[in-house]
Amino acid sequence: MDFKTRTLEALRIHGPALSGKLSVVGFDGFVDTIVTPVALRTAQGEAFTPISTITEFGQRILGAAGKSTNIEFYPRMDKLGGNGPIMANALISAGGRLKYIGALGHAVIHPVFQDFADKADIVSLCDPAATTAVEFTDGKLMLGQMRSLDEITFGRIVEKMGRTGVDQAFNAADLVALVNWTMIPNMTAIFIAMVESVLPALPARDRIFFFDLADPEKRSRSDLLEALAVIGRFEKFGKVTLGLNLKEAQQVWAALDQTPVTADEAGLRLMCAEIRTRLGLSTVVVHPKESAACATADGTAWVPGPYTAKPLITTGAGDHFNAGFSNAQLLGLAPEACLTVGVCTSGHYVRTGQSPTLADLLAFLQSWK
Repeated sequence: MDFKTRTLEALRIHGPALSGKLSVVGFDGFVDTIVTPVALRTAQGEAFTPISTITEFGQRILGAAGKSTNIEFYPRMDKLGGNGPIMANALISAGGRLKYIGALGHAVIHPVFQDFADKADIVSLCDPAATTAVEFTDGKLMLGQMRSLDEITFGRIVEKMGRTGVDQAFNAADLVALVNWTMIPNMTAIFIAMVESVLPALPARDRIFFFDLADPEKRSRSDLLEALAVIGRFEKFGKVTLGLNLKEAQQVWAALDQTPVTADEAGLRLMCAEIRTRLGLSTVVVHPKESAACATADGTAWVPGPYTAKPLITTGAGDHFNAGFSNAQLLGLAPEACLTVGVCTSGHYVRTGQSPTLADLLAFLQSWK
């Protein structure tokens, strides 16, 4: 029996139990505009040749040095964005219950979040940030305007929910996912308030904490190490998972003064294991585009991914992996199965642009050759 069959059987048996699981997710929120850069336009609308690669895009920009240039972004869609909302939406789609705390609109909920808000218990802290997501065949550039995220503080959370509401929300949670550390300047302070004020006051229970740093390249090494140390303190109150894409894993690896390793199966397993040990966490997971690996106290696991060279959408793929992995953890599945549910959740999303239901995941696993 291969890993796909094992996961399919486990998901069929345990998947319906997601309806009894509550996730609390926060704290960002973005309006994402997905665009294609134009290389050569021949007529209106979609009559153009796109700039296909980041290298080509970079050459176009370098050619403007000392002069100027105009680059058209052709809009594909406006959509719900941010690590938190995308992950949360995927958690709901698979069947779980959800409370979301984040940047979804100041006076009213922004229209891109309305369907999401209809399915979840929502607490909005401030206006969403904005991202122009420029998609290429070899990656994407996320161009963000994030000033509104400065308003996300522990004080604002308490102001909106009340201290009793904060305690009740986190006490009831089976999964607490705190994501997008990089873009929320006050996130480390929120982490500290959680481990020093909120969690010690709550009754002990089984909880999963999930953290996604979200590309810490623009943050200093000292800031990153401080955040990682605080994340480790959550282990006192539950089991902590740190989720990293390949670039993020390499950034954490470098911050921990490790010698660079290859990104093949052996290298991914090594990074997961060493980062987990160094930080004292229950689980570390690393997910490149083509595969995924994780490490727990019982060892490491690795699975290939259902990679497609021509995805419909890539923005949000990692957040869907995180949702799938976390849902499988909530169900108590083995690490190999958690990885498999993660890559299938992402694989379905990049092909369809839709967050998969449990039925979609079962069908995807059955059809994955």
